[in-house]
Amino acid sequence: MQLRQWQSECVNSALKHFHANQRHFLCLATPGAGKTIMAAEVAAKLFEQNLIDFVLCFSPSVNISQGIQKTFSQRLECRFDGVIGSVGCSYTYQGMLSFQEDFWQLLKKNRVLVIFDEIHHCSGSTLEDANAWGEEILLNIQDQAQYTLALTGTPWRSDQAPITLSRYTDPDGQILCDYVYGLKEAVADGVCRTPEIILIDNDKISVTSEENETKTYCCLDDLFKASSISYQLIIKNDVAIRHILALATHKLKVIKRSNPNAAGLVVASSTEHAEYIFNMLKNELNETAQIVTYKEDVPSLKINEFRNGTTNWIVSVGMISEGTDIPRLQVCCHLSRVKTELYFRQVLGRILRTSDSANQQALLYTFAEPKLVEFANRIAEEIPHIPVLFKKPIVTILSPDNSSHNKTKGTGLKLVNIREFKLGSINIATLTKPHLFNRIESQAKSNISATLSFELLGGFREKVVSIFDSPF
Repeated sequence: MQLRQWQSECVNSALKHFHANQRHFLCLATPGAGKTIMAAEVAAKLFEQNLIDFVLCFSPSVNISQGIQKTFSQRLECRFDGVIGSVGCSYTYQGMLSFQEDFWQLLKKNRVLVIFDEIHHCSGSTLEDANAWGEEILLNIQDQAQYTLALTGTPWRSDQAPITLSRYTDPDGQILCDYVYGLKEAVADGVCRTPEIILIDNDKISVTSEENETKTYCCLDDLFKASSISYQLIIKNDVAIRHILALATHKLKVIKRSNPNAAGLVVASSTEHAEYIFNMLKNELNETAQIVTYKEDVPSLKINEFRNGTTNWIVSVGMISEGTDIPRLQVCCHLSRVKTELYFRQVLGRILRTSDSANQQALLYTFAEPKLVEFANRIAEEIPHIPVLFKKPIVTILSPDNSSHNKTKGTGLKLVNIREFKLGSINIATLTKPHLFNRIESQAKSNISATLSFELLGGFREKVVSIFDSPF
């Protein structure tokens, strides 16, 4: 298989790293660049040099795990399913938790290369701050594996916890990658598509209170700052959904004139939301569509069916957020309630992988919520400045009798200050780190929103964020 230039460079860098008796290698490569093929090549070279006996791969989902198995089997020209005669196996991180001591003996008695796809799912520099998957790596892999190769397209965590097996600068806590291949380089090389992000706003939003008092806002930013209307209400609004889907389906039809197999993805906020969008696509917009959620018995089969089929749209709730390779996806609607930069970039990554088609446009549609606008404007930054907290996390939660108790596992936050405030009739004790109590605050805000009504009365407008001066 002919490797891309970046893949060859990264393979050589990893081998040089391992030959220098440095056992852990971290590769940052933008989503869609071909990290799995590069990793398979590293494994092949180590086998050729008689430096390893076996390969273990871990990834965040069954669908990704199956893709890794197929790629490694093809490159190594051998079975990669863990049975007798195979040279390796691919598992999910969840599956890692069920392994017994006899499985981990494999690493103690053999020279094993362990590959971690999307390593940012595993957190913890010590057992005290590790999540479940990070803990297994620290206990059973870190000191036992001959080599480890960690892959990521987004090398940070929303909870600010350190990524397992990673190194950080002191004191600013920025991750140190052994090889970096960014989106700018990938676009210049023709490895990834040039993304365009379309931020949708409305110039007249009317909010009426229970007392029939009406206020009007000229944009979503003003609405969220000055009212209790939440972003979640916008992405579930019938008028808003219809508008964004109309734009996206029209664009897909234009692309399909030159790329008949092109397709679109809608990332919904819940299964009910997904079903609503699915029905609108089929019944109002006359689009062929498919829906996949965690409620499916075998969601990976539906994803594979869509990947190899001709259906125009797939509606998902987090099932196609990262690592899932569907090159025919070129249009995406981000309608998830998750508003973290990590997730935003992962969703965008689903439409970046190039194909053999003539038209290589990649368009992501979402609403002009302030955080999403911020994320869109700094897509060119490979590692946004998100400091990592290394101190032991402590969270104090007030019990009903106002006594406190400590919980330290897996929060990734330090206690800074306790304050109390009232939202409606709800009394909340929380931290100055507001995202710790997102769920509680969201519920309180939702209760307030129930006493308000709003309408999108103005014209919709779009701001296009063209990354790296898109030619389209």
